[in-house]
Amino acid sequence: MVKAARAVLLCATSVMATSAYAQSTSAQQTVATESGAVAGQQAPADTPANPPSASANGAYAGDIIVTAQKRSERLLDVPLSITAVTGEQLARQGVRSPADLAKVVPGFTAQQSQYGTPVYQIRGIGFFDNQLAAGPTVTIYTDQTPIPYARMAQGASLDLERVEVLKGPQGTLFGQNSTGGAVNYIAAKPTSTFAAGLDAGYARFNEVDLGGFVSGPVTDALRIRVSGRFERRDGWQQSITRNDSNGRRNFLVGRVIADWQPTDRLKVEINVNGWRDHSDLQVGQPRHYLPIGTATGLPLTIPRLIAVQQGLANYPYPRGDTSNRLADWDAGFSNRVDDRFYQLAARVEYSLSDEVRLITISSYSHLKSFTPFDTDATNIVASEAFKIGSIGSFSQEARLEGEAGSRLRWIVGGNYQYDKTRDFSAVSIFDISNSEVVGFHFRGPNQINNQNIRDLAGFGSLEYKLTDSLTLQGSVRYTDERRHFEGCAADVPGTDPISTVLNTFFGFTATPGGCVTQLPDGTYGLYRTNLNQHNVSWRGSINWKPDPNVLLYANVTKGYKAGSFPTVPAFNYLQYVPVTQESVVAYEAGFKASVADRKIDLSAAAFYSDYHDKQLRGFRVVPGFGFLPTLINVPKSRVAGGELNITARPIVGLRLNAGATYVDTKVSGAPIATSPFGTSVNIGGETFPATPKWQGQVDVEYNFGLRPGGSAYLGGGLTYRSHTSGAFGAEQGPVGTQDYFSIDGYALLDLRAGLNLGEKYTIQIFGKNVTNKHYWNNVEKNTDTVVRFTGFPVTYGISFTARY
Repeated sequence: MVKAARAVLLCATSVMATSAYAQSTSAQQTVATESGAVAGQQAPADTPANPPSASANGAYAGDIIVTAQKRSERLLDVPLSITAVTGEQLARQGVRSPADLAKVVPGFTAQQSQYGTPVYQIRGIGFFDNQLAAGPTVTIYTDQTPIPYARMAQGASLDLERVEVLKGPQGTLFGQNSTGGAVNYIAAKPTSTFAAGLDAGYARFNEVDLGGFVSGPVTDALRIRVSGRFERRDGWQQSITRNDSNGRRNFLVGRVIADWQPTDRLKVEINVNGWRDHSDLQVGQPRHYLPIGTATGLPLTIPRLIAVQQGLANYPYPRGDTSNRLADWDAGFSNRVDDRFYQLAARVEYSLSDEVRLITISSYSHLKSFTPFDTDATNIVASEAFKIGSIGSFSQEARLEGEAGSRLRWIVGGNYQYDKTRDFSAVSIFDISNSEVVGFHFRGPNQINNQNIRDLAGFGSLEYKLTDSLTLQGSVRYTDERRHFEGCAADVPGTDPISTVLNTFFGFTATPGGCVTQLPDGTYGLYRTNLNQHNVSWRGSINWKPDPNVLLYANVTKGYKAGSFPTVPAFNYLQYVPVTQESVVAYEAGFKASVADRKIDLSAAAFYSDYHDKQLRGFRVVPGFGFLPTLINVPKSRVAGGELNITARPIVGLRLNAGATYVDTKVSGAPIATSPFGTSVNIGGETFPATPKWQGQVDVEYNFGLRPGGSAYLGGGLTYRSHTSGAFGAEQGPVGTQDYFSIDGYALLDLRAGLNLGEKYTIQIFGKNVTNKHYWNNVEKNTDTVVRFTGFPVTYGISFTARY
């Protein structure tokens, strides 16, 4: 009987862990490709076919200036794979959040996890976890100020000058947790003269977007820009079993930037921003009944459990190619989140001399979150969960940068960061298939994960021009991290506490209503421990410019992502053994070129990443219990591939932008991980989940003049990604289940047409996913059901912008 109880409890903890883990303006209107050339400039009918000549410093009118190396330089001159897109072009293509960057950034993918925590990855490197404070592999910044956790970044796309996406490890200049890459949003800055703008839009599902900005000088030394946006929408998801909807949008974001320059040498920028979200969390589309309790081979005896399982077994699951809108949840259950975020940031730049500058960046970010979730994604009341938590993060950077003559550039500095995270998962498991242990019904447990994290780092960078065309670069960062953890599995108060099962069948003496995690001394309570690690990330580069508009480069970079502690139903403290830091050594060689009188811009790169200790969820052997869920490290894997981008402007007004990425991933050795079927599997030789081998984007826009004084444009974008899998071990399931976790390849077509009325007003009509393609970007096993997180159906609307 004890063995049977252990088997049932094992399945229960596996599914609870799976549920908890898997639960994610410039005046000149241009877009840059990786070669640094203009790709979307609005040209009137009389624009000459040949672009303007270069200025004395080699920059052309329309060149994008980026800060990927923490200094301003032409994108064409940066020996990194970067995609940079202006704020106007982002708006035209409907890129409103970090997840939408997949439309314009080859190699970038986004997934939603159960609890709404987004998961971003670049070139196959990502970390899928639903913790509120999950450390990302792709870190997001605004004006080099960190937004350290992905859940905080919802408002980052407000009122932008541009966005820069850096591919590959970025740990030397942009800190740790960047083994995949970094996204740096550049906010539009206060103007020297009065300026104002209005943005308004209306789309399907009664979606209304209202935004705008006001900018200008207050005094000769002080300029201020105030911007904001409000988004609302009716529900777009339809219940499979009743007349009900979900997916309402209610989002408000604002920002105030103040630029103060009291002297020629001193510049101060204050950025105060924040947002609040009262939207509905997207719920999954249930596809299959896959009871976890059947793994034990024990029949159910409690009538209410039997009734719920019969209801789930007979539920009308959608089959085949169906509507993106279909989903389900418990009647009367609210999926509305209550998330609030604010950030205070200050950047101070002081010129110590004409060649040396002192720069400090200070910030405090705070997120408070409440997220409900119907875990079984049906109308059967089987299981529900609530993610409740908060994050406070203080960051301070100070650096000196300068030049020594015309050949040497240098940066030296340090970072301090302190984060305080509080993550509580309230799990209400009512009647899932393993809620019974030998005639006893149990619920829970809840899960607590509190961490205090302190980072200290020092970094430096050198760039030396051996000749006028040959340059060497090197950078390094030393990081010391101290992480304190406390957490436990907590009994759910009320009826059917899990402490009854543990005390009766496993000999526990846990107090009902408290922590039920067994500690090293045999008592029960909060488990407290530390993880202290350090690392040295580095980058070396050589680049050659045989021509001002041609760059060839080769890089070797090593980056790290910090270790962490899991949020799991831990009955034994050994489940809290943390994952250690993962590392990537990335090799990249590429070129950038602007040819044919700058009518064609090309960039290409080949890359190979040696991946060590990749973090993912799995099992750990706990004495007396066997395999229990936790986080694990995959000792070795690799990523290889290449990408190609081209922008062509063959005739006046026509612009074609295309990009493609190939990524081949593989796990080396024979590591053991958790399959979505709750079993231990050997994942040696498997490819990474949610990593399509092929991705591509094509965007075409034609601008033409109208008389008198106006212009118009027609445009469209096609985004493609190939097939991938939703989880490690998905193809090792029982017969007939191998395709349950498949994420099919798909292509999405967006169209737009606009009318520019002079220089002030623009009206655009648009359609997104105009073929109404049924697609999904994630598949998860939630308790007794398999669910898909689908993309948006066809949407269409109209937008209006005014600039003064």
